[in-house]
Amino acid sequence: MIVANPIYDIVFKYLMEDERVARTILSALLKENIVDVKMRPHEYDNIDLDRLSIFRIDFGATVRDEQGEDHLILVELQKTWVPTETLRFRQYLGKQYADATNTYSPDGDDVPPRRKRVYGIPMVTIYLLGHCLGDIEEPVIYVRRQTLDYYDRPVTKGLPNPFVDSLTHDCIIVQIPRLRPVSRQRKASNRLDQVLSIFDQSKADPSVKSQQTLTIDEEIYDDDAEMQRIVTRLVAAAADSKMRHNMNVEDEYFSLIEEQDTELMNQRKLLAEQGAQLKEQGAQLKERDAQLSTSIRLLHQSGMSIEDIAKSLNLSVERIGQLL
Repeated sequence: MIVANPIYDIVFKYLMEDERVARTILSALLKENIVDVKMRPHEYDNIDLDRLSIFRIDFGATVRDEQGEDHLILVELQKTWVPTETLRFRQYLGKQYADATNTYSPDGDDVPPRRKRVYGIPMVTIYLLGHCLGDIEEPVIYVRRQTLDYYDRPVTKGLPNPFVDSLTHDCIIVQIPRLRPVSRQRKASNRLDQVLSIFDQSKADPSVKSQQTLTIDEEIYDDDAEMQRIVTRLVAAAADSKMRHNMNVEDEYFSLIEEQDTELMNQRKLLAEQGAQLKEQGAQLKERDAQLSTSIRLLHQSGMSIEDIAKSLNLSVERIGQLL
């Protein structure tokens, strides 16, 4: 079956706009029972062409714990193909912490504003990366908070604490190129393995430069209604002409980025080569000047005047003085 490639921003946004699909994907990533999820208004960054290399959607997710209690968390999901986007990730994170709408107060309306306690809603960040992080081989890694005392002993009493949760957060990093293929022969090893299989780029046709579609075996999802819904939505995206047009726009822009990056790399290489040549020429001139200086000193010591030395070497008197 041919489906749209969810690595494209426009396809991924379309996929995550379906609340049931978003709940399925986020539940698998967070390993939590998410009972409700809402895309936060105006949080989708269909970033302008000069910043298209990064994509962000923010969600408000209601998590039900083992005791049956519901808790609201913020999920900041970012996706990029560019390996050098760390600074932007930090900038977006800073905006989230500074956003007053991402706070709550446990105090009632009868408490004066100046005395009211205000905490940040607990947050989890998810990074979907189209590149690998060095030698880290695991396709998905979880960066968890630890609360320790001076002796590195775990602190559990009094936790969770709203103050601590307001200022720290967990992080999930997905390396899309390291996702393991799921097939009839190789079954998914866990729920996340199954869900992320829709991002497996090995299912793209290697003979086609533009990898807007993936070819999947829909039978591996036969007994999974949630995955079937994801597949159905990706099939619809592949058949949508406007969606394909927007994917073409992304392809064209990224081609321009690649051309600019290639040109920049070539310019840097040329400058490095020119710099090496100038350095070598400088060393040669320095060596030549040293030899010339020695010759001039010998001539001068033999009684030859500076004017005669300049005339014989076809140099100015000032130059002879400098070399002396």
